[in-house]
Amino acid sequence: MVLLFQKSRRMKTMIKQAKQVIEEYFEPIEQIVLANQEKVLKAFHQARVGSHCFGDSTGYAYSDPGRESLEEIYAAIFRGESALVRPQIASGTHAISLCLSILEPGDELVSISGAPYDTLQVVIGVKGDSKRSLIHRGIQYREVPLLPDGSLDYEGIKESITSSTRMAILQRSRGYSWRPSISIAQIAEAARIVKRKNPDCILFVDNCYGEFVEQYEPLEAGVDLIAGSLIKNPGGTLAVSGGYIAGRADLVELCSEILTAPSLGSKIGPTFGLTRQLMHGLFLAPHVVGEALYGAILAAQVFSSLGFPVSPLPNERRTDIVQAIRFKSKEQLLAFCHGIQKAGPVDAHYMPIPSDMPGYTDQVVMAGGTFIQGSSIELSADGPLREPYTGYLQGAISRQHAEIGIRYALHQMGLVNP
Repeated sequence: MVLLFQKSRRMKTMIKQAKQVIEEYFEPIEQIVLANQEKVLKAFHQARVGSHCFGDSTGYAYSDPGRESLEEIYAAIFRGESALVRPQIASGTHAISLCLSILEPGDELVSISGAPYDTLQVVIGVKGDSKRSLIHRGIQYREVPLLPDGSLDYEGIKESITSSTRMAILQRSRGYSWRPSISIAQIAEAARIVKRKNPDCILFVDNCYGEFVEQYEPLEAGVDLIAGSLIKNPGGTLAVSGGYIAGRADLVELCSEILTAPSLGSKIGPTFGLTRQLMHGLFLAPHVVGEALYGAILAAQVFSSLGFPVSPLPNERRTDIVQAIRFKSKEQLLAFCHGIQKAGPVDAHYMPIPSDMPGYTDQVVMAGGTFIQGSSIELSADGPLREPYTGYLQGAISRQHAEIGIRYALHQMGLVNP
């Protein structure tokens, strides 16, 4: 009993000290949250959102005012000419695949941020054996490796982009890697290099996990097209499904024709009565992203104080919501994920176990006691079962829930009592 009391007291002291340390790190993020909240509000005003936008639509859904207003808002927020925002887009990978599908046989795609996320490697065809992969359909593919410190290789990008490069893709978030996420300033420099070498090259950014983390978005940095998932940052924990694409109007329309059919494009598509939730979640998104960032910084401070390598460090600038923590063993990774699961409001009594997942070549453990299945803007953690064993923590509806999740994870790992 004395030991449990000592562990509990140690927990409270450690968390309290960590919160005191990170106050100065979070202060600049508060200003970003405020700026992004006002940007979203102005977009709602610009689109003249009213209660008439919340009606149901069925069938073809021609001239759905809610859908049209929602896409106008996304275009305004992300500074694109146009946007496609649909519950029919099943995931971030689906949204990105739609963008990549505008490539034709013989076109060249260059990844300028090294190897992309696991599921995209299958879409491209460097892994897996799908007959619908880009490589199988005749698209040429090359990668520009990152520098040893994980940053973009600007010289390598300059050498790799040629007059025949149809599209360059950049992944903003770290994915299942230890590299830092890529800032808007770095994206702007990459865009300058790509456009100088080939003005006709489409620069596409996988924006997943990065929305509202900085004050500016990739389209403002010279990018042509972006895509992401609504059950990540922009859904604000309320979106039940969906993805978005934004950017140049001609490119967005091409993506919409792939989603629906030629000539129909963005003109059809029911919203199934979800417009209010999608708008409500989007309005909450800057605040929710701020809470997720607070939780990530707190986790970084706590785990680094216990001797675990973390990326980013607590005081490092962030451009996505993901916090990577490196564990000493598979057992520690699994215990960490078990703790996060136990802190969830839904399915907390289940134990996440490693399993095969569509689009992944390694088994993956995923902890997410979330209201929306797979929602990574709610408190969640996951990681592939491969060395070095790294867990990726993301999301939280509130900083309080993030703190509780950290406590539960530490307890499950046997480090402290909750």
